[in-house]
Amino acid sequence: MMCTHHYKNPTPINMNYIIRPCEEKDLPELVELCAAHAEYEKGEYSPEGKLEGLRAAIFGETKKLNCWIVEVNGKAEGFTTFTFDFSTWDAAPFLYMDCLYLNESCRGKGVGTEIMNKIREEALKNNCKNIQWQTPEFNALAIKFYVGLGSTGKQKMRFFLNP
Repeated sequence: MMCTHHYKNPTPINMNYIIRPCEEKDLPELVELCAAHAEYEKGEYSPEGKLEGLRAAIFGETKKLNCWIVEVNGKAEGFTTFTFDFSTWDAAPFLYMDCLYLNESCRGKGVGTEIMNKIREEALKNNCKNIQWQTPEFNALAIKFYVGLGSTGKQKMRFFLNP
């Protein structure tokens, strides 16, 4: 799907982009986008082994991860990844959006909204009770964006335990 957006800003913005499924050729750029996402969220990231891990998760015999790329002028400028899981409390499946990241040049131009609309369609198509995701408390722009979509937040702390 090719999209052209015009906005009422002091300088009109005309941006052509495509939101499409990730292809194997995108993996090196996806690793770079993951690094940029980690830096944006003040997290640690090492690219070591990521290309192989993502290849196996997205394209392996047992698909574990869904990934869409935001392409602008032939270059990956953003991505979203998601999985399907099951909620014990709801006794129903849900879509878990693991990542949504756009390079700064794509932010504020409707790309994130279109991604979220496509995520909603995917959740409906798969009979999901809801869509879940996380963002750091300090990411005020993302929180404002998500609340503007009509979502609600729940305060929880996420824990990590190495096996």
